[in-house]
Amino acid sequence: MNNNENIVQLIDEQGESVFFEHLMTLTYGEQDYIILATLEDEKHDEEDEEELEIVILRVEQDTDGNDIYVGIEDESELKEIFNAYGEIINSDI
Repeated sequence: MNNNENIVQLIDEQGESVFFEHLMTLTYGEQDYIILATLEDEKHDEEDEEELEIVILRVEQDTDGNDIYVGIEDESELKEIFNAYGEIINSDI
């Protein structure tokens, strides 16, 4: 964890709080996605980032206009976003 401002708390299906590190928000096509790293992977060094488990969620709005994060069930959509994330990460090297 680099700093607390990058920490996102989400509630899982069992109503438990789960904490993630916000890696980036990515716009792909006309859709926004949030890329998170699970904090259970703190055992990995920062240099070992490719070993981190990441979570990709689609950003949508509820009826009040608030952002909500939705799991992606379409494997091809998930793969496209993961590849776009990989291209961005690799271009920073």
